[in-house]
Amino acid sequence: MNGNLPRNFTEKMEKLLGDEYDKFMTSYEAPRVYGLRINRLKLDIEQWKKLTSLKGELRPIPWTPDGLYYEEGERPGKHPHYHAGLYYIQEPSAMAPVELLDVKPGHRVLDLCAAPGGKSTQIAGKLQGTGVLVTNDNARERTKALAKNIELAGVRNAVVLNEEPAAIAIVFPEWFDRILVDAPCSGEGMFRKDESMIAEWEKHSIERCSVMQHDILEQAAAMLAPGGRIVYSTCTFSPEENEQQISRFLADHPDFFVEAVPHRFGWAAGRVDLAGETAQLDPERLQSIHGTVRLWPHLIEGEGHYAAVLGRSGKRSTEPGERTLAAASDARSDTRYAGGSLKREALKSSGKRHEKKTDHREERRAGKRQTRMDWATAGSERPAAKRTAPNARDGLAALELAAADPVELWYQFAEQFAADALSWPGRVVAYGSRVYIQPEELPSLDGLRVVRAGWYVGEAGRGRFEPSHPLAMGLTRDTAVRVVDWSSDHEQTLRFLKGETLFVEESEINIKDGAAVKGYILVCTDGYPIGWGKYAGGMIKNELPAGWRWM
Repeated sequence: MNGNLPRNFTEKMEKLLGDEYDKFMTSYEAPRVYGLRINRLKLDIEQWKKLTSLKGELRPIPWTPDGLYYEEGERPGKHPHYHAGLYYIQEPSAMAPVELLDVKPGHRVLDLCAAPGGKSTQIAGKLQGTGVLVTNDNARERTKALAKNIELAGVRNAVVLNEEPAAIAIVFPEWFDRILVDAPCSGEGMFRKDESMIAEWEKHSIERCSVMQHDILEQAAAMLAPGGRIVYSTCTFSPEENEQQISRFLADHPDFFVEAVPHRFGWAAGRVDLAGETAQLDPERLQSIHGTVRLWPHLIEGEGHYAAVLGRSGKRSTEPGERTLAAASDARSDTRYAGGSLKREALKSSGKRHEKKTDHREERRAGKRQTRMDWATAGSERPAAKRTAPNARDGLAALELAAADPVELWYQFAEQFAADALSWPGRVVAYGSRVYIQPEELPSLDGLRVVRAGWYVGEAGRGRFEPSHPLAMGLTRDTAVRVVDWSSDHEQTLRFLKGETLFVEESEINIKDGAAVKGYILVCTDGYPIGWGKYAGGMIKNELPAGWRWM
């Protein structure tokens, strides 16, 4: 492969690396390494090892507790466990930035350049369903994969945006505890993984990328709360996009500082001598660039990365756990009801309170825009056509059902299908006919291009509620009142993932006491959901959306 590398690139690397240059070049002839990361929202690494049918050796990736190297020739993306969201296939060095972000449950986290979503799902696993995850990409086409990966992982507390950083900064000033800037870059660290990146290298000039990176970091700084942390990372070796980017940022932001990263696992220190013009930096701040890290492919088993941890001086007025409790308390205090309906009325009330922040014309526009973007992304089915009037013979009851509030239809469905649904954290909101559960703390998203306004749980239409595939992926086997569960090597599992109708004996279905036999059924493999079916008369009608099927 060495002969395919751009000459400008190799000459630059020889200057940068000196005596290490030959080892660096030799790494391009070595076999690629492959990694996957276990989804901690669903299981831990030891549980997965007991389930997996991968035959080759699985070795731990040293810088992440959930990462494993797997052998070339394995095809984990073609396994039912992939469709159950049990793991994410990810380049090993790309797992490092989120580990450096130090995400804790309850944090508010922004993944600013998120597509295709690997690092976002890694963040979600660390949040464990608490706090808020805002995940964004400014390229609309790329948000399709981003939203799908968020949903496949069963993430409940995320919002997916399609915005420029400056627009997000207006809505979220000094709001986030953690921000990941995995910046668009010239991609030199991707050459071995994807040789097409070599042809793209000169098109995505280093100078152009540097300007974008600077602007993105500026907006990220405006959104970070005092005491918070930004991790800036790239998959390039270019100093202009790495050390020089950080030195310029430090010069412009005296309230930020480099939090030194330990140089272990074969990680190399950031190069102070590559920091460029640093006259505005005092010697101590300049030397702090040594605390950033370079992941070189000749020193680690990975393609390469750069990362810098940037802390902001000051302290939050409230801790993450206190904010969550306060938001939940606000929702509870807004209800006039007591007893078993308390949570339901609180959620409904908080959702309505959120929606009333705009006038009715803005609500209608937001609803139309949200519905249009949702079906267009992540392989979801197109929303149902405009509701038609019921037949006269159906009477007044049908008319009332047709006019039912989407949120109320959700509650009716949830009470019948999921025993604990009314205790789920978050507020329920409707955008058009689509229903979402949002984190309590989330401010209004008015004015932003929203791809997913929260955990998309389903759509109201013609007097009934149709649960979404993301709802299924965010559930557990024990949640649903009707479940069928086959092993990953069972013929029925593969047939379901291909979108086929299944014929099933009633005795195969696990039905909770008091539940009807007929209705929506959660289809699982090895105990983990893979989608919905509708059961009646010995047959499961497959509800798996076309974009999610095993092709």
